[in-house]
Amino acid sequence: MPGDAGEVRVLDGVCFSLAAGEITDIVGPSGSGKTTLLRALARLLPGVSGELLLDGVPADRVLASTWRSQVALLPQKPAIVDGDVRANLLLPWTLKVRHGQTPPDTEHLDDALLGVALADIALDRDAARLSVGQQARVALLRVLLTRPRVLLLDEPDAALDDASSEAVAALTRLFVEGGGAVARVRHRRADGLAGRRMCLQAGHLDAEVKAS
Repeated sequence: MPGDAGEVRVLDGVCFSLAAGEITDIVGPSGSGKTTLLRALARLLPGVSGELLLDGVPADRVLASTWRSQVALLPQKPAIVDGDVRANLLLPWTLKVRHGQTPPDTEHLDDALLGVALADIALDRDAARLSVGQQARVALLRVLLTRPRVLLLDEPDAALDDASSEAVAALTRLFVEGGGAVARVRHRRADGLAGRRMCLQAGHLDAEVKAS
């Protein structure tokens, strides 16, 4: 990546795999490149060199838009657009990549909100008036409704209270129980969900350490 002193190698020789039904936590000091790694996995960093594969298929044989529909990134500060909760949940179906696909109906959306302890939030409620924790759950739910195969979470519970953090963890657990794979950047203490933790430092992913 370009820097003040020329090209800077943020990630150097990073190599790891994610298995279906597995959560991997990525830890490391601030500025070590954890967010950069997730963005690279989601193919959001043009010009980055390296090899990415999904079920053995190289990324260069898959359209970037198709890749991102299967390998979904939820940033640390997920976007909440102007409008109500329904508009935010259905945002992916306004994009070209899902042209012609049928979006979830009202019953499906209501059931989904119930599943994240947001049954008291009406679909026509102004999303801007939700709490930070409620917005985080809506943003994660929006991603999960698109049925990705890999979920990349950038500090999903960093600014959440304990109740919202537990709701996000429950959603993540359900996703992997359904066969999904998850990589999470986390600063919080281990919550028992991850099967392994990997430390990113000085451009390298250290040897796996047992999650605690």
